Amino acid sequence: MSNKPHLLIVDDERNTRNVLERFLRLKYQVTQAKNGLEAIELFKGNSFDLILTDLKMPGADGMAVVLASKELNPSPPCIVATAYGSIETAVDVVKAGAFDFIVKPVDIDNLKLKLEDALTIKKSKKAILVQQNKSESNIIIGESTEIKQVLKIVEKIASARTTVLITGESGTGKELIAESLHNLSGRSGKFIPVNCAALSDSLLESELFGHEKGAFTGAIERKMGRFERAKGGTIFLDEIAEIDMQTQVKLLRILENRVFERVGGAEIIKSDARVVTATNRNLSDMVKNGEFREDLYFRLNVLNIQVPSLRSRKDDIPLLINYFLNFFAKENDIEEVTITDDAISILKNYSWYGNIRELKNTIEKMVVLSDSWKIGKNDIPFNIQNNISDISKDELDINKNAKELIISALDATNGNITKAADKLGINRRTLHRKLKKYDI
Repeated sequence: MSNKPHLLIVDDERNTRNVLERFLRLKYQVTQAKNGLEAIELFKGNSFDLILTDLKMPGADGMAVVLASKELNPSPPCIVATAYGSIETAVDVVKAGAFDFIVKPVDIDNLKLKLEDALTIKKSKKAILVQQNKSESNIIIGESTEIKQVLKIVEKIASARTTVLITGESGTGKELIAESLHNLSGRSGKFIPVNCAALSDSLLESELFGHEKGAFTGAIERKMGRFERAKGGTIFLDEIAEIDMQTQVKLLRILENRVFERVGGAEIIKSDARVVTATNRNLSDMVKNGEFREDLYFRLNVLNIQVPSLRSRKDDIPLLINYFLNFFAKENDIEEVTITDDAISILKNYSWYGNIRELKNTIEKMVVLSDSWKIGKNDIPFNIQNNISDISKDELDINKNAKELIISALDATNGNITKAADKLGINRRTLHRKLKKYDI
């Protein structure tokens, strides 16, 4: 009996099956099926480690193969092969439980990497619950329907190789969702976060891809980039909307071919890191305005997770309040901090345009500044007590009266760029560009 992983190839074209088997049989024990019905029948008497299936076939198609494979125990990872014009359908198959998809004509080297990736994750026994995140300050808290739906999607797509775009307002916890995807994925490598907005264009390129000695002034030695450090793991690109066009081109190459070069280097380096990105901006609008590459947008937005605002999950606010009270009490060596019902009611009914980040900061201030260990109404900041936001929800729309909004935000924050950007729901770099654009 072969010790090789057992691979099932499903395709209605005999030549395609034979070519794929010829390239893969050195590493895999290969079984062929000429259509989805035959593949599903083979499930009854065989155990497969991996499945490679064509998407469009007469009778039972690739979707049927994926759905049938999910009923097996254990369920083998499925990679779906599709023509370029059927990518949208392939994305639906990934949402249904496929590990990843690959575009025809199949790049054998790329396919081998995907198969190895799927096999590595299948062998992993790692299964960390989202709510059991190791860092006490980074637990996803909530019982609302909205957050439960998000966590359900996270659990469903965690083991897929495909890119994920996480969207939502600033402060909603997009990085926590990304880290949870990694923790549940079974990937053996590290979770490597990158805040793209915090780095200049030239520095970001070096941080992502690394550089060779002498590549630029100050490059005194070779440096490994974040993509190399994320080997076997997940790289999380936060504020993805802020990357420049040159870096967008390099990122697209990694997503399509899984290779890159260090800055100033010629060596081709392979990347097996899963890419997860996040933004609080509308990338579709940026594509229309020529600010973001359309082809990159489609590659990033294969799977999308929309993180709800705190305003849309108000029932979770009391849970978050009590969690942060306990957390900051422990941080400040306080035995116990409690909060009155009327204080909770005020906090629950506040708008929280800064979302969980704003709530967390508010609770920390209240714990540190309170004269007693029982938080009451009078401990709550004045603007929250009176449910007053410095800038109303309508005013937060950056696309409406942009120049006036920016001036209003700067006035409200006494010219503090960081605070003004936060109020506007954008980052410092974007605000600086708009200050220059509107000659403010």
